[in-house]
Amino acid sequence: MRRSRVEILGVEIDDVTVAEMLESLVRFVREGGEHQISTVNIEYLMLARRDPEFAQVLRQSALNVPDSAGVLWAARWLGHPLRERVTGSDGIYAIAERCAREGFRLFLLGAGTGVAERVARLLEERFPGLCVCGALSGSPLPEHEREQAESVRQARADVLLVAYPSAPQEKWIARNLARTGASVAMGVGAAFDFCVGVQARAPRWMQRVGLEWFYRLLRQPWRWRRMLALPQAAWWVFWQRFRR
Repeated sequence: MRRSRVEILGVEIDDVTVAEMLESLVRFVREGGEHQISTVNIEYLMLARRDPEFAQVLRQSALNVPDSAGVLWAARWLGHPLRERVTGSDGIYAIAERCAREGFRLFLLGAGTGVAERVARLLEERFPGLCVCGALSGSPLPEHEREQAESVRQARADVLLVAYPSAPQEKWIARNLARTGASVAMGVGAAFDFCVGVQARAPRWMQRVGLEWFYRLLRQPWRWRRMLALPQAAWWVFWQRFRR
């Protein structure tokens, strides 16, 4: 598949649909090797501006998919509209369904104690034939990563979903994917929590109109500092367009 990309604040975003992301995932598993899929939102773009290590992770990803309405807005404002949001929260179901169809082994890593195991049971019930070969709460801290990567390797996983906080999960994947033996790893953030109801996700209408961030802010007011990335990003996107 020939990919179209748009550069937003120094980060290349792939113009892919959910269906195209899944086709890439299947191809990656069949090719072997290591392939990281990063779900990029506005917070990622701003973090990459001040964290060279994180920026390098995004440069090396096999696929950077547009995770948020803010990224779609930025691309449209820069004259290169992207066709669809590709989120980890919805992608977990699409990936599980495709793994069941293809016979791929899926490993779930992250979230709170017992959450990954509950998600595994739910997905296996929802998608007959799915093999969740492992589920582990784990930790993004470097001192625990060798043990966790070895657990994934012993489970002979093809696809690994990692549910740690945004930047730590992407860095964890970049450092450890080769150790795990998995062909594909994707960070899914709070997707495990949403899946089993530990956290409530925004209603569909708010997701459609790009207000999911506002819903999360109402439920988790402590996130207000992180939301400052939105107006800052708007300014930098405007400046990028003006310079062009």
